[in-house]
Parts: sequence; C-alpha cells; structure tokens
Amino acid sequence: MTQPARFAIIGTGWRAEFFLRLAAAAPDRLQVTGVLARSDASAARIATWGAPVHRSMDDLLAARPDVVIASVSWDAMPGVITELVDRGVRVLAETPPAPDADGLRKLWHDVGASGLVQVAEQYMLMPGHAARLEVVRSGALGTIGGVQVSSTHLYHATSMIRTFLDAGMAEATVSARTFTAPLVDPLSPAGWSDDVSPQQRTTTIATLDFGDGRMGLYDFVDNQWWNPILSRRIVLRGSHGELEGDTVRRFEGSEVVVSPITYRRTGVDLNLEGNDVVSASFEGRIVYRNPWAGTRLSEDDIAVASLLETTGRWARGDGPEPYPLAEACQDHLLGLAIGESARTGADVRVTRQPWA
Repeated sequence: MTQPARFAIIGTGWRAEFFLRLAAAAPDRLQVTGVLARSDASAARIATWGAPVHRSMDDLLAARPDVVIASVSWDAMPGVITELVDRGVRVLAETPPAPDADGLRKLWHDVGASGLVQVAEQYMLMPGHAARLEVVRSGALGTIGGVQVSSTHLYHATSMIRTFLDAGMAEATVSARTFTAPLVDPLSPAGWSDDVSPQQRTTTIATLDFGDGRMGLYDFVDNQWWNPILSRRIVLRGSHGELEGDTVRRFEGSEVVVSPITYRRTGVDLNLEGNDVVSASFEGRIVYRNPWAGTRLSEDDIAVASLLETTGRWARGDGPEPYPLAEACQDHLLGLAIGESARTGADVRVTRQPWA
C-alpha cells in the first residue's frame, strides 16, 4: 500500500477546508496531522473536522508532517513560507506565494535556493486538461503555437498557457484590455442570489506573446468560475491540427481527421459503479486514468487530491516536484502583467527573472 501523504495546515479559511474535506474522503491516502488556528473562534470552527487543532507552530510541527500547507492571506504568505523554510520544513503554499512582483523577488531571494517550497497549482491535474496535455505530448497536433484559455483567472490561466505551449521561462509581451457589460450572475461562493437582474461585469482580454510564434490568449469574465451561464473554452492550435474543447482536427497523410477525446463516466443511467470519471481516451488509447476512482470526487477535487499526494511523495524523496516556487513566481508575474496592462492600456514586457 502506498504511504499516505501526511500534511499539516496553517490557516482556517475556506481553502483550508478543501484539504480537510479531501482527507476525510480518502483517509488511507491523505492524512491531516494538525491545523494551526490563530483565534479561539477559528479553532472551535475547524475542530468540527476532527483534525488536531494547535495554537503554536511548535505544537503543529511536533507531529512531523511530510509537508505543511500554508493557507493564509496573500500578504501573510511570504512570512509564513520563510518561517517554515528557516525551520527546515517542506512547504506547499497556496497561490500566489507573494502578492506582487517585488514580493516574489524578495521571496525567491530568501528561500528560492532551499528547494523546500512547492505551490498549490492544480489546474493541469484536472482530468480534461491532463488528457489534453497527453494528446499534445503525443505529437498529434504538431508544434503548439497558440493557446486560448477562457476558464479561470490570472496565474491559473497563465500556468495552463505556459504548460501547453511548453514556454518555460521565456520572456513575454503582454497586452490586455477590459470591457464592461451587463450580465446575469446568480451564483457566488455565498450561494444562489435572489437578484437575477443583469449586473455590470468586466471581461479582460489579453494576449501573451512569448516569441517564436508562441501566443497565449487570455479571456476571463468576473466570477466566471461560478457563473452557470458562462462556458469554459480552451483551444490548442498546432502546426498539424487544432484541439477545441475535446475535439481534435488534424491533418494526417492527405486527409483531415476529426477525433474526440472521450470520457468513461460511471453512475450514468443504469450503471451502478458510482458517480466517477474513470478515464479518457483518444483514438483508441487511454490518455488519462483517474487515480481517485471510487472516491466520487469532483474533477477539481481530483486535481487537488492528486497535487497533495504528489507533494507528499516529493516531500519524502519518492517523486518529482509537482509545481516548484519558480514556476509559481513566473505564472503570477505574468498574471500581474495582465492586470497592469489592463489598467494602463499599455503593453507590459515580462523579462527574465532571478528564478529563471
């Protein structure tokens, strides 16, 4: 049996509860050794999950977790990461690891050489994106030159763009604009709203030019994560074909071939195996297997659980880094450039950084 990932959590907000919920769903693979709470109220609330609650860092670390998850505010994150690294502790920091460009550079200066910091970026571990990446790596589309993402915001989207383009730490020119229009927006993290009248919502469009013909198109609408009337869109354009959503159109020999990525999902109609996405296939080949089949996790939960397990293996020296601090710094810097360009109306040049 695989050794479970043992992790502690600093913070008691809604994102911390994601990790607690996943550990409760798969206790044989994910184990919470403790949670650090800063107030009596937060300690009482988080105790309902059944995990040990501590009020000091020393008590939290006494259980010797594989890794500590820093789930705190943007402003507090660099200080928490630095304190843990100073103690020789492996860290999984929530996104982003620092609030601004200067903070990213200082954090890298302080802890970058330690090799102890990973960041909780899960999007490329979601079943659909993982399947698409396998299709790209198979060479079915040739060389990828264009990636269009309309799904999630800033550093999450830039991580997808850079990964699909295999752009690494390439310099980039970012050009962004915003457009505001009325839009029905009935659902938020607080739940469904009784007010279904159109509200003013902003769309941000940006291009990211990485040179050598590599381009990313960023398209995000306020609250796009939650708004049920907004779709998700991804387009991967290669030298020999294009993937749009889950449909691949490519040129092979002298013919155009159209092939879908198809998913095996259980719990549909009379299937009694439970509600899971089991696998994805492309042209007769499995391109994704759900490592959490049987847990009934949502696709985003599958990605986060996979990140936690991968981070645990890395922390024990049994696997590669899931998403190093350098990658997170680069993606957040690109996201900051999108915001700056949108505010100023001018192009922003992202140059080579210390973490590159």
